[in-house]
Amino acid sequence: MSHWLRSFLLILWWNVLSSRADLPIYFMVQTMLSVGVVTGLGFLLPTASPTEAMYLCTGSMTVSLITVGMVLAPQTVSYRRQSGFLDYQRSLPVPRTALMAADATVWTLLALPGFVLSMIVATLRFGLSYQVSPLVVPAVLLVVVSAVTIGYSIAYLVRPVLVNLITNAVIIVSLLFAPVNFPVERLPDWLAQVHRFLPFQYMAELIRQTVDVPPAGLSAAPFLVLAVWAIAGTAIACRVLSRRD
Repeated sequence: MSHWLRSFLLILWWNVLSSRADLPIYFMVQTMLSVGVVTGLGFLLPTASPTEAMYLCTGSMTVSLITVGMVLAPQTVSYRRQSGFLDYQRSLPVPRTALMAADATVWTLLALPGFVLSMIVATLRFGLSYQVSPLVVPAVLLVVVSAVTIGYSIAYLVRPVLVNLITNAVIIVSLLFAPVNFPVERLPDWLAQVHRFLPFQYMAELIRQTVDVPPAGLSAAPFLVLAVWAIAGTAIACRVLSRRD
């Protein structure tokens, strides 16, 4: 355990130092997107009902987490693959889970400011009030971890030239074709069925239910589904990291 913790802390510090020039740019992009979703889509609904406003608010929070975990993180890993940095990391005598945990920690810290800022902007824009659950912290962490592990699986399994195309598709789907900023009932039946097996809907539900607890209470389904996605993504990523080419 001490070896894992020492490896995690060293890799974490190394990642921060090696990315110190890029992290401010990532922060600005992620923050602009978080605020842009809630304000830009708000122009489409100038007289949004409290329910619609809550969907926009929690949807912008979810999109901010998805952007960090399933767009910025895999694009960074893709660059590492192309530059040979990933091969160097794989040669280090450290646990593969420590490598991933250190990366996930950086991305989590990067995602939190945009998450909070989008909530503040939505409150000022729509005058919302919240009934926040104590489980909001583990819920946000679960969403980030599942997004990062899925993003890493994409980056490790797909050729680098295709990673940007897939991550751009993730943004389009999460913004326009996933029940993140609107209820799932608005989708065609076939697309709603597809999203039963994808993580986007459950990420949005988990954020929405913990930021503003519904009268019926929290549902366990989003927690369970995202835990499965996180475990599967971690297993795939660790498998690829441990593979000897």
